[in-house]
Amino acid sequence: MDVPAPQLRSALWGAGLAGILSIALVLRLHGIHDPILDHPGWRQGDTAAIARNFARLRFDIMYPQTLYNGPPPNYVELELQIVPFLAASLYKIFGIHEIFGRIVSLAFGLGTVALVAYFGRWLFAAELAGLAAGFLYGVFPGSVYYGRTFMPDTAMVFFLTAALYAAARTLCARDAPTWRGVGGTTALLTLAYLAKPVAAVAVVPIAGLIAERLRLRRPVPFVPIAILIAVPFLTLFLYDRRVDSYAEWHWASGITRLHVLPALRGAFASGAGFYLKLVAFKNAIGMLRQTMLGTIGFALALAGFVALPWTRARSTWLVWGWLAGGLLYMFVVVTVERVDYYTYPLLPLCALAGGGATGAFLAAVAAAGISRAARVALFALVPIVGLTALAGARAPVAGYYRYSKATYRNAVALDRRLPKDALVVIGHYGPDLQYYLDRFGWEEDPLLWTPFDEESAIRKGARYFISVEDGRLRHNVELCAWLQRFPVLDPHAQWPVYQTDPAKVSPAADRFWQAFRRAERAHAARPFLDAHGLCLTARSR
Repeated sequence: MDVPAPQLRSALWGAGLAGILSIALVLRLHGIHDPILDHPGWRQGDTAAIARNFARLRFDIMYPQTLYNGPPPNYVELELQIVPFLAASLYKIFGIHEIFGRIVSLAFGLGTVALVAYFGRWLFAAELAGLAAGFLYGVFPGSVYYGRTFMPDTAMVFFLTAALYAAARTLCARDAPTWRGVGGTTALLTLAYLAKPVAAVAVVPIAGLIAERLRLRRPVPFVPIAILIAVPFLTLFLYDRRVDSYAEWHWASGITRLHVLPALRGAFASGAGFYLKLVAFKNAIGMLRQTMLGTIGFALALAGFVALPWTRARSTWLVWGWLAGGLLYMFVVVTVERVDYYTYPLLPLCALAGGGATGAFLAAVAAAGISRAARVALFALVPIVGLTALAGARAPVAGYYRYSKATYRNAVALDRRLPKDALVVIGHYGPDLQYYLDRFGWEEDPLLWTPFDEESAIRKGARYFISVEDGRLRHNVELCAWLQRFPVLDPHAQWPVYQTDPAKVSPAADRFWQAFRRAERAHAARPFLDAHGLCLTARSR
């Protein structure tokens, strides 16, 4: 019995997509059970702490809390906490374990693989282009690694991709955009912006789609387009104002105000400043190539952009707009906040470009007047390149999976030993470490922390100083000397823990402190401590 061609093509599409999703899943399961001390631990630590605080303290997505800055509540100004809140919902059912946060990210990552495949099939009107795009996104090193980290970025990329797909389907139609299409696109854009404001780069490709409609003399009704553009930004603004009104930490606005905008002003203040900005931009492109796309992925994406003028696509303005928005964001932000996953919004686009180039190549070979052997040889290049990309999917990010087992063991051991309601000062910057210590308190650089800072923390209830970076503490002679008034929980521990309970202060504390201060005024603080065998450094030993 013959199978109709459309049904056969549909079956092959489904089988191909299922295979790609299976490959993507297997790649992302590597290290899924690891503690969140792998890269970037500080961001995962924040996200995991917020999720746990949702589950334990206040199950309200509008009130995200971190562990640092003293006793709770420690509300923080960040993006809408979609991933932590979903993880906290699972915590309510199955108990608290950070693997659920990884699973939520993994689900969004696999969803993006499927979205990119459908997007590519529609954009280039070719099943093979869509499958190639989905495969590339599934094996990009950055997509593989960050697609299983406990962070908001994978969810943001999912909603961004879905929003641009919906926008393209809506705005590329010959007739006026339907209210259903505008409403769905607006909702997805709103979720993307709330998931992480970087998704606002979508406004550039959407502007490109609108400009393309105008060029083709298709109807562009003002009210639906205004709603599509304005409502997501307005919702993001209202959300940010609400959280900002009670947040103690202002991460999003603080980074923009203190780092991004001054760097941008400096870049245009002088020729030298602009040159340094260009160098930083080149380095950001290097990060995109090295760890996010991989060499093969970067080459295929570049080939896709070069070939785009000769590639059959429903909207090249969408592609160029997405690229322009992503590169502009990299120039403004990634040159300041130099972390590779900030380039994540460009990965679906690069997969689409590479998929389009692959589809165009296969179509050109099929139509070429060449021998059967030559055609087969050229066709064989595609699976060879694909297998090579698959083989190198984890190599560029292999170091990201590593974490310190000793740090994990020490933190878990202290969590078991210290009172559950204890406030602590941690001599180390790192929300990931504080997450496993599972205590509210302060995380500080022990070289910069002062006795006055420590006294303030003690007045607020801090009862332990955990000297994680004990070498840096020993170089801070004033703080190290001041802490000698307190007993140490275990003098032989890798992380000395000072019991900073005022009731446990040594009777000789004031006399010792006064003697140290006299030596300090005589510029002999270090010899004084060496003579007493305290706060010894490698040099003084």
